[in-house]
Amino acid sequence: MGTDSQSWYKELNYDEWVALPVSGQRPAARYKHAATVLDENLYVTGGSRNGRYLSDFQVFDLKNLTWSTIKVNMEANDVESKGGSRLEVFPAISGHSMIQWGKRLLLLAGLSKNMSDRVTVRFIDPESHNCIVVETFGNVPVARSGQSVTLFGSKLIMFGGEDWNRRLLNDVHVLDLETMTWSAIETTQTPPAPRFDHIAALHAERYLFIFGGCSHSVFFNDIHVLDLETMEWSQPQMQGDLVNARAGHAGVVVDGNWFVVGGGDNKSGALETIVINMSKLVVSVLTSVKGRDPLASEGISISSASLGGESFLVTFGGYNGKYYNEVFVMRVKPRDSLHPKILQSPAAAAAAASVTAAFALANPETVDFADKEDSNSKVIPVDTYQQNLSAEINSIGEEKKALELSLSEFTAETSALRTKLEEANGNYAELSKELHSVQGQLAAERSRCTKLEAQIGELRKMLESMPSLEQEVQALRTEKSAFERDIEISTQVQRQRSGGIWKWATG
Repeated sequence: MGTDSQSWYKELNYDEWVALPVSGQRPAARYKHAATVLDENLYVTGGSRNGRYLSDFQVFDLKNLTWSTIKVNMEANDVESKGGSRLEVFPAISGHSMIQWGKRLLLLAGLSKNMSDRVTVRFIDPESHNCIVVETFGNVPVARSGQSVTLFGSKLIMFGGEDWNRRLLNDVHVLDLETMTWSAIETTQTPPAPRFDHIAALHAERYLFIFGGCSHSVFFNDIHVLDLETMEWSQPQMQGDLVNARAGHAGVVVDGNWFVVGGGDNKSGALETIVINMSKLVVSVLTSVKGRDPLASEGISISSASLGGESFLVTFGGYNGKYYNEVFVMRVKPRDSLHPKILQSPAAAAAAASVTAAFALANPETVDFADKEDSNSKVIPVDTYQQNLSAEINSIGEEKKALELSLSEFTAETSALRTKLEEANGNYAELSKELHSVQGQLAAERSRCTKLEAQIGELRKMLESMPSLEQEVQALRTEKSAFERDIEISTQVQRQRSGGIWKWATG
């Protein structure tokens, strides 16, 4: 890929990641930074490296493929930190969010050494390089990191995260950017479990999707949807490829398709780049990498850029045992644009049908017939209307029966699961008893092993003393041999003496 042309992106293949050759000095490698694209420039702020927060503001020119550092002009503010001192305008920070709003960049939340006990909002002007801390009003959420922040018209929607006491959150707050006023949102149905380092995206200007993240012990691969009109949570049935649980991943939406890259589970990085069709609710693996690749990192960032009228994905940074500062791009293959799908929970659908039928039965006269003044219109006979109404009521009755059947099946399945759970608890109790018995046997065996080791030690000492014993035995054998020779010699002498005397006496 040639770097001398500003049209380098035209040479790329579709749906393939490519590491960009960068001229000049790269910024420090990092993760848990914030990044976004504005006017063909990738802006990167903060992050963490080796336990140290970073406070730089970097920009990468996507045409010239060059990095540069921006010196931020900081305006004074009166916002106080937890310690009572004045809050830093542009501190070293990590785990924050950066959102483009018009020609300005908004920085929200994140961890820093000198921070407020409430979420802080900062504005950065990329042209003047001015940065200010913005005063906000209303029910300001508690300070946090690892949250998701999504732009919804002139509002920001913040979900979840982890506060500075490591308390996990699953709350929803909205910041009105026109009035800079926070509101805490009350939702219905079952919300996602408290989590941080997840991602969020807006679909059809109505639905907030939440994917993945983790608690302090569990990693998630679930998808939840919040209807921003009814503020009702649901968990849609997804189709397609199964994906591993992950946290610290990054996602961006292009034409109704949610592209997700990176993340991991503290053991290994997520190797797949996946795409979620938000209208069809289908998950597909787009491409995969091998081993410890920068694209399989936690704390990575992804943004979308428009170059030459085409869409591109841009990633930066991350960590998977090593910190990275590479820039990867993908040329997004044009996909069919689909009409947004209206997501409705079964309960809401059944309620709507029941209300419609009840209203029709109670107020048949309010049915809107054709305009009588229209000479071309036809009046619907009452009998036909009643037949249609009866058919609709019968249809609703059939749907009710189907729902009751599904409910009974669900109840039976729940009962079966409860029975299995009780059996599992019983098996667990038995296994616990066996475990205690085995632990007792193991303790006895350990005691016996200790005694055997002591006996082995004594035997080793005896074996070590064997050479000296053999020497003593040899010495005794030598003494015995000498003693035996002495006795033999003395015996011979005595015999000789006794023979001489006898001969003298007989002679």
